[in-house]
Amino acid sequence: MNYVSTRGGVEPIAFQDAVLMGLGEDGGLLIPQSIPSAADRLDRWRRLAYADLAFEVIRLFVGDIPDGDLRTLIDKSYAGPFEPEVAPTVPVGPIHVLELWHGPTLSFKDVALQFLGNLFEYILRRRRGTLNILGATSGDTGSAAICGVRGRRGIHIFVMHPAGRVSAIQERQMTCVLDDNVHNLAVEGSFDDCQQIMKSLAADLDFKRRCRLGAVNSVNWARVLAQTVYYFHGVFRVQEATGAAQVRVTVPTGNFGDILAAWYARRMGLPISRLILATNENDILSRFFNTGVYSCGEVHQTLSPAMDIQVASNFERYLYYQVGCDASRLRGLMDQLARTGALRVPVGEEGVVDRAFAAAAGTTDQCLAAIRKVHAEHGYLLDPHTAVGVAVAERIGTDGEPMLCVATAHPAKFPDAIRQATGRDLARHPAIDALADLPTRCTTLPNDKEAVRELIVRTIG
Repeated sequence: MNYVSTRGGVEPIAFQDAVLMGLGEDGGLLIPQSIPSAADRLDRWRRLAYADLAFEVIRLFVGDIPDGDLRTLIDKSYAGPFEPEVAPTVPVGPIHVLELWHGPTLSFKDVALQFLGNLFEYILRRRRGTLNILGATSGDTGSAAICGVRGRRGIHIFVMHPAGRVSAIQERQMTCVLDDNVHNLAVEGSFDDCQQIMKSLAADLDFKRRCRLGAVNSVNWARVLAQTVYYFHGVFRVQEATGAAQVRVTVPTGNFGDILAAWYARRMGLPISRLILATNENDILSRFFNTGVYSCGEVHQTLSPAMDIQVASNFERYLYYQVGCDASRLRGLMDQLARTGALRVPVGEEGVVDRAFAAAAGTTDQCLAAIRKVHAEHGYLLDPHTAVGVAVAERIGTDGEPMLCVATAHPAKFPDAIRQATGRDLARHPAIDALADLPTRCTTLPNDKEAVRELIVRTIG
């Protein structure tokens, strides 16, 4: 399997090269040259343990790592760091919740970033190379990425977060990691500003090559690939429990990476009848799928900060397929977005962009109401991101099919939202409580790519 860029300016490269390149050198995103079908393998995969399933799915996209080495990487990633299992599916009233927060930082990002950290180390050891990772986070990616690479030889990681715009717990999870190779940067701007700095520096090819710059955000294809696995796992479990031929899947999303992984799984043949895309008040993606217009606005701060995004970096991958894999047309649309802050694609006869998706936004009040209702009726606690997904799923409905809702984080990461919804201090976890008195380290920087550039150069020499 080789990889090309959505913008057509990267010659086909192998999987390991794509992992190290991160963002395409032409400013596009790397994608596989083809999407393999797994339709004839589903029955064989259904009862596999998570690590076995991950091996079967991921190996379809990897042509330059021996099966034995890939198997070792996957076992190392999923055998120990997740308790009691990687991605259990839990019935909660009429829905099934796919719990993705059983990793070391209590976020769905752990599932991909434990694998990516081991993958980076594997590639660099064989190439005798080094890597300096620049990442941007709206909260959970940062701590999961840091956890995945902390202390690893040959790797430095620089993580930008929007100063004052992540939860206090999310900030502490990042800044209390004091390993010499970890550098936390609080940027005086929004997450979109951090993401733009990351992309701008990665687009400076001389700087990128000279500083051996890599990516850990979901612009890195390996992130999306690793996330496809848990959709196979979750859908299989729901089918086993219900006997249903098709399953609906709801994903709360801001950067479009998590639901894009579900879309790839569907394209591979996984029987997902419809993808329910849920946003908060930052509803650029839900508006797009209902109108064909992708138009940037002001970022609103909400109780679900990981979704407080206007420019979804993975949207370009989906848009590439939507325009018929035409790199020239894709470049034109992205140029239009850069110039005007908006782009438009045609809607179908049914008045939507893509029948595979149903999309809607959940407000803060609806988020709080979902937390309150689900806890009162079922004794189950949702974090605010998952609650947005549940609220939207209930509004769109199931048409008689089972609904799998992705739970993206443990509620203990958002105690203020839980108290606001329930009036009680219910959201606790020993791993969070242990952070309270730890020392922290963080550098505050202006919203300026040159300030970030200078810090990286100064740090790595």
